Amino acid sequence: MASLHRHRGEPLWRVPANRVLPGRKLLRDGSWLSDIHAGTDPAKRDPVQVRVLAYQLKDVGGDAAAVDYRLVTTLLDPRRYPARQLAALYRERWEIESVFAEIKTCQRGAKVVLSSKTPDGVLQQIWAHLLVHHALRELMLRTAATRQLDPDRISFTETLRSARRSVTVTPGGFSP
Repeated sequence: MASLHRHRGEPLWRVPANRVLPGRKLLRDGSWLSDIHAGTDPAKRDPVQVRVLAYQLKDVGGDAAAVDYRLVTTLLDPRRYPARQLAALYRERWEIESVFAEIKTCQRGAKVVLSSKTPDGVLQQIWAHLLVHHALRELMLRTAATRQLDPDRISFTETLRSARRSVTVTPGGFSP
């Protein structure tokens, strides 16, 4: 997968199942070449050649049924960029998006703005949020290890609530 990381500027995005992407050429890894048009090309005169990858993930969100996904990319060579590896990279992308959501929505709170009035103060607040997130994730990892669970099965929201309760129940028990 190391070779895939060198092409960070190439798009890899999910498309809805109802998006029509006719196959122009079937490739050996099960993906196919198709054409798409930009929203700024209503006359459909300037198509962009893309590669479409279709795959299924089982047990998504605790659901026993498999979920169908389709990804589109401009990385057209299946030998250099195998479909399985691209799908794995896309999943990694969503893992980092989940981390951003944990920090922005759960930990900091929705619609909460950083309160510092100076650039140094804002940096200090950002670092504080990142350190708290790291500590919570470390707690989740240790909890999973003691219970012999996959760390992905430990809820960030529940860990955060538990940490908040432990700090508020015993004031002074946590040194900043």
